[in-house]
Amino acid sequence: MSDEIAMKTKRREQWAWYLYDFGNSAYAAVVLLAVYSVYFKQGVVAGPEGSALWGLSLTIAMLVVAIIAPFLGTLADYSQKKKSFLFVMTSMAVLFTGLLFFVQKGDIVLGMVLFILAEIGYRSGQVFYNSLLVDVADPDEIGRVSGKGWAIGSLGGILCLIVVLAMIQLNPGNNVVVRLTLVFTAVYFLVFSLPAMLIIKEKKPPEESEGNNYFKIAVKRLKKTIRSVRSFKEFIKFMVALLIYNDGIIAALDFAAIIGAVLFGITDTQLIIFVIIVQITNVIGSYVYALIGERVGYKNSLIQSLLLMILAIVAMMFINGPIPFFIVGAVAGFAMAGVQSVSRTLVSIFAPKSKTAEFYGFFALAGRTSSIVGPGIMGFAASGISAWLMTTLVDTGLVTAGSELAITVTEKIGHRFAIVSIVIFLLVGLMLLLFVNEKEGKLAAEIAEAKINGEKA
Repeated sequence: MSDEIAMKTKRREQWAWYLYDFGNSAYAAVVLLAVYSVYFKQGVVAGPEGSALWGLSLTIAMLVVAIIAPFLGTLADYSQKKKSFLFVMTSMAVLFTGLLFFVQKGDIVLGMVLFILAEIGYRSGQVFYNSLLVDVADPDEIGRVSGKGWAIGSLGGILCLIVVLAMIQLNPGNNVVVRLTLVFTAVYFLVFSLPAMLIIKEKKPPEESEGNNYFKIAVKRLKKTIRSVRSFKEFIKFMVALLIYNDGIIAALDFAAIIGAVLFGITDTQLIIFVIIVQITNVIGSYVYALIGERVGYKNSLIQSLLLMILAIVAMMFINGPIPFFIVGAVAGFAMAGVQSVSRTLVSIFAPKSKTAEFYGFFALAGRTSSIVGPGIMGFAASGISAWLMTTLVDTGLVTAGSELAITVTEKIGHRFAIVSIVIFLLVGLMLLLFVNEKEGKLAAEIAEAKINGEKA
């Protein structure tokens, strides 16, 4: 009977964990993908430089997260207050997402600041959400639970986008309604994050503080982890690979809607439909690559997803028209699910169980550090090439300054060439991933955990 109760409790906690992703994904779908990115670029900035400012906003947010994530992860592991930190960061993301409603045409600084703060909360919260995986899943089911969480999260993004699509369709051309979708997204995120806060129980009791405050303890433990992580060679090699390929993934994700609007003239409604399609293939991809990982190894699963992602991005450089864009986006969504969900699973495999939050902190550090570069390069490459072409054409007398047709054409050329940067990041990251040995990494984590438990006994 007690085993049955324990199983029901675990299932309830797993569903609470899934539901957080269900709400969390709405932010990614609406703010990063379908609505706010394009609204900021075309509605707030209203010019080619919007891509550069969007990339700059992402870079600043990722830089902050890269600095604080490993420290917060260490602190959470020691105090066993991962849920408390998750609540704080989620509240921050929800609050500033809702405040994006007040951003209107010309409010460039306000639009950047509010988005940066929302993004910091969203990204930092993922450190603690990911680290709770080992509290809700046994070692032999981590891959399945992680993949299922990713799939259910994508469904949450789809449901939110359907509501947003209805709001915009019923009020075409109404910017107030577009801004109201951001308020709806904030409330949606909040509601579905509550079960995780109320139901999930952290299994490991807090350690004794030994008279030190948590700040000193966190610094001390972080230094210790930095020193000890040297022995986790496969984890380090994996982090280096992720540092590179994640640049391409984040740049593709954060600029997908802008690419669609600039290159193919996709409307607001079409963009939402596009993201819904991408989210659907994302659900399928997360399940498929989790199964592949269990059967052939998570590294091999990750390699396959990266190869498919590269093919999709290369195709994006040569296609024309909305329909090919939708098809390539669907393939990219399928592949991206594999890259991101399998990467998350590999961290839990390479990390000693008692140090999961610290390792996820380093996972976030690598991911956010790489994310500093990718979106920035993509944004500045697109706007920089566009500006250079326009200046060259004006200087040679081929067009007049301010020509709307010339601005449109040069902006398209700039964004198409900027896509090359995504391919380069993915290829280099893939090459480095080939040197990672999954079996040795898992064994090193098991040996380290056994040693930690032996010292405590």
